[in-house]
Amino acid sequence: MSRILISGRTGQVGYELERSLQGLGEVIALDRSQMDLSDLQQVRDVIRSVKPTLIINPAAYTAVDQAEREPELALRINGEAPGVIAEEAKKLGAVLIHYSTDYVFDGKKDEPYTETDPTCPLNVYGSSKLAGEQAIQATGVAHLILRTSWVYSTHGKNFLLTMRRLAAERDSLNVVSDQYGAPTWSRTIADTTAHIVAQSLTAEDSKAWWEEKSGLYHLTAQGKTSWFGFAEAIMAHPSVIKKPQLTAIPARDYPVPAQRPTNSLLSSQRLLNTFCGLPHWQDALALCQS
Repeated sequence: MSRILISGRTGQVGYELERSLQGLGEVIALDRSQMDLSDLQQVRDVIRSVKPTLIINPAAYTAVDQAEREPELALRINGEAPGVIAEEAKKLGAVLIHYSTDYVFDGKKDEPYTETDPTCPLNVYGSSKLAGEQAIQATGVAHLILRTSWVYSTHGKNFLLTMRRLAAERDSLNVVSDQYGAPTWSRTIADTTAHIVAQSLTAEDSKAWWEEKSGLYHLTAQGKTSWFGFAEAIMAHPSVIKKPQLTAIPARDYPVPAQRPTNSLLSSQRLLNTFCGLPHWQDALALCQS
């Protein structure tokens, strides 16, 4: 039976992973008090103690604007810690699944980004996540790096919950309309991950299967929208009783410390061809709010 170690169990993706992976092995989900990615020695000690066959790492420094003020901490958690996890996984003969972001790109491409497109992060957060990808790849461990975008859920801090809270508090809202992406429910990420893990368990030679599939994949909901379009879809749901007036604004009228890519669309075709299907963002949002 596989032993699955999950970091960041209280985060948006970690919370869903603990549920989605039940029945696929012995699931050991840890929060930051038990495995703090800013403490690299603790990370090593925990992995050596647990001896997992699969490590799934959704834990990350995700405060994009704050990262501009704390670049060292962001790099340690997002860049150095994944490398340490990968090193320890390699020593154990374990597999690593790690999550990355659309922010490794500059957003200047007109089409959805593929896994082979050159990276060029615009902010500290994106740079730190790219460093994590590179650190994992450098170890040679069997791994999946799953890049996703615009993650939301029914808990934590995210655009969905912010919009629903502001709807109750305000009569009007200004929302950026010239940045594009695919809102992705954390449960979609977790369920897709579980589906992949389940496929590995049916393989005749699991080790060879992971080595064959190892690499970089994009995992986002299908379709395209703007933050304004995302907000419109949230407000249209019957559970949102008070519906404020929404006004579309350009990103330049909503200044933030960290620059964001204009185009955050990721092509998930490689994942679709290799593993399984993915829902349209509107269908996933309807399920999430139901």
